[in-house]
Amino acid sequence: MSVLFFGLIAVEVGYVTRMADMRQDQFDVSVKNALLRTVKSIEEREVLDYIDNGFVINLPNMNESDNTPFKADEFKVKIDSTSTTRIKPSVFISTQHGVNTIESTSKTIQNKLREHYIRERAQVDDILIRMLLNTSPRPLSERINFEFVKNVLERELDYNGIDLPHYFSINNKDGKEVYSSKTEQDKKTDDYYIQLLYPNDPAPKADYLKLYFPTKDSYLVQSLTLLVPFAVLTLLLMVIFILTLWILSRQKRLSEMRTDFMHNMTHELKTPVSSISLASQMLNDEAISKSPAMLKHVSGIISDETKRLSQQIEKVLQMSLLENENSALKLKEVDINELCLNVASNFALKVEAKGGTIETELEADDPFVWVDEVHFTNIIYNLMDNALKYSTDDIRLMVRTWNKQDQLYISVADKGIGISHDNLKHIFEKFYRVPTGSLHNVKGFGLGLAYVKKVVDDHKGQIKVESELGKGTKFTITIPQKK
Repeated sequence: MSVLFFGLIAVEVGYVTRMADMRQDQFDVSVKNALLRTVKSIEEREVLDYIDNGFVINLPNMNESDNTPFKADEFKVKIDSTSTTRIKPSVFISTQHGVNTIESTSKTIQNKLREHYIRERAQVDDILIRMLLNTSPRPLSERINFEFVKNVLERELDYNGIDLPHYFSINNKDGKEVYSSKTEQDKKTDDYYIQLLYPNDPAPKADYLKLYFPTKDSYLVQSLTLLVPFAVLTLLLMVIFILTLWILSRQKRLSEMRTDFMHNMTHELKTPVSSISLASQMLNDEAISKSPAMLKHVSGIISDETKRLSQQIEKVLQMSLLENENSALKLKEVDINELCLNVASNFALKVEAKGGTIETELEADDPFVWVDEVHFTNIIYNLMDNALKYSTDDIRLMVRTWNKQDQLYISVADKGIGISHDNLKHIFEKFYRVPTGSLHNVKGFGLGLAYVKKVVDDHKGQIKVESELGKGTKFTITIPQKK
């Protein structure tokens, strides 16, 4: 799935990139064509202006009233703004046979016209070169009609399908701006096109025309708007893909945790049931004497295992509470100092049995909050039980309460093995159990801290944890106080 999905994204990205490059190339070609045609029009306009000013070319005269065959030195052409080139030779054609026949006369005319064409073209080329030599030294302001350039440029851009805001400037060979169509409203841009002016001059002076498009980038982007639906669909597909992978991963992890939970629960429930069953068999066995000491021992086993079984059932009930999003709380005003003191006193026997100590610093001046007493007692007990489980030799538990800014704080700290940073972000998840390394005597279902988090959240409170490997862990609960 990942290979196919990212392959699809790569194909779409490549397609969009190629489309953008094609649009850029197409735009560049259209602009260059428009600039070339504009420069050509500028040159043609200069030639026409030169001719309109009365430029005359004297060529050999051909007398059209003469009935004799024309001669090369009798041919004349005049070019001005009102006349056109006329060549009207009059040729006498004899009706007799011989040299002056129609066929021979036609060939003679063709040969003489060809000769005249060659001589006339050479002469006209020479005159045009002299014309260019005479005009090129003039300054650009005299050679170019800027309004004409503006009109021609707009026409050529429109002809090439470019209808964008633009402005142009004409610069001399030193880069000095001779003319600019830019107004105050135009935006300056570094994206421009350059075209050499008068490229056909005998000695080009490197004068050039600059064309700017302030909105070119946005135009190219807008030309790709047809690809927006594909991008949106791809984005949605990516979001769905990521969510699918996350859900699959989460379900897989939850499935593994539930399997571990079932194994642990089966083992934890089986042990007390087996002990109770064995004790009941001993009581029913007539071969075993029923001395007071033996009865006391068996009843003690039944009592202990019954309590243990009740605790496991309580864990299962806690799990049902976690599954119920809208759990009902029986709120009442409770003295948290007194509640923590009672739990610590009851828990002290377990701590002292392992050679540890438990200390209380109940410094809350206003210890009353509205909580569910049963659930809140359970979460304090769970935190102390975890602190005892994950402590090794130096068992030291600390329970504190204090007030701060209309909040009641409760902390349970230990000097145990601590929790790594990677595990801290998972400790409040259902069925999650912190790896204990070489410590194999820790039992449980991975529900205790998830239950604590759920109860605190239901009371509109917060819980945070601070821990360092080898130095211990500290849980801090914050409960708002109603005034």
